[in-house]
Amino acid sequence: MTEREAFQDKLEAAVRRHLGAPGEVRELVRLTGGATKATWSFDAVVGTATLPLILQQSPPQRLDPAPGRTPLVHGAHDAAVLEAALRAGVPAPRVRIVLAPDDDLGEGTVTERVAGETLGRKINTDARFAAVRPTLAAQCGSILAAVHRIDPTGLEFLVEQTAQHQLAAYRALADAYDHPLPALELGLRWVAEHLPKAPRTCVVHGDFRNGNLIVGDDGVRCVLDWELAQIGDPMLDLGWLCVKTWRFGGPLPVGGFGHRDDLFRAYERAGGGSVDPAHVRFWEAFGCIRWALMCLHKGLAEVPGARRNVEAVAIGRRIEEPLLDFLDLITGKAD
Repeated sequence: MTEREAFQDKLEAAVRRHLGAPGEVRELVRLTGGATKATWSFDAVVGTATLPLILQQSPPQRLDPAPGRTPLVHGAHDAAVLEAALRAGVPAPRVRIVLAPDDDLGEGTVTERVAGETLGRKINTDARFAAVRPTLAAQCGSILAAVHRIDPTGLEFLVEQTAQHQLAAYRALADAYDHPLPALELGLRWVAEHLPKAPRTCVVHGDFRNGNLIVGDDGVRCVLDWELAQIGDPMLDLGWLCVKTWRFGGPLPVGGFGHRDDLFRAYERAGGGSVDPAHVRFWEAFGCIRWALMCLHKGLAEVPGARRNVEAVAIGRRIEEPLLDFLDLITGKAD
């Protein structure tokens, strides 16, 4: 029996155990992308129905964060966050299975598979989405207002990450490498000098951006990748969505597909609270520095815990991009 056949046998046993017989798994495909989880698409036969599903596993070696980073949400905690998001009206994946030790598949979840596009460049350029693209920024604003209404009851495992906490975490990450970069040091100093004054805190997604959304011809259908969920400043999510890296070549500042005013107005109309554009800009600028440090972590493969593959090295080579984006933001040259 091959390793893949053994894996499929375990998955079929898990489907039978949690969802019912016969549990046959069809069309099992390992999906590309995803920096922290192994993701599989498959169909499962349960009773007379064929269910489109997604399996996400958190390999043990990836459960510990890089130096100074927020612990990743995974397994049963990931499922709890998704269920709380659905209760708040967020279009999140519906959890069907939380993997148990008896499943012998590690920690992870099985969720319903939502049809649509996730590739940011296609969302921004494909003719299929031409009619809906102008509405995406407003949809994201309304969705983020719902994210920030998530009831934290039962989510006590979420780590609080204020701007000060994040600065300390990313400072520690920078210090873990013997790779000083003047622009990065400037960025960390700028962040320290512009920390927001006593912002409110709530549940935040932590990685809300183009590329973590499923989009169809009717707009945003699902919000993916909640492993960076935390308690923090809600403007983090709005700023991260505007980071230039996540525009995938699109011409507009919100995910490459929309305008900041549309995002902010929709957020306020949906009850998310008032938006100070300068506050969002802080998180957009800090987002550039955060992504630059993530590129550094990916690219320096000799550091323990970093991924040793071509994808990681390619990401590491992009470090100049977010640093230039940061400099453009603080000097007023950015869109």
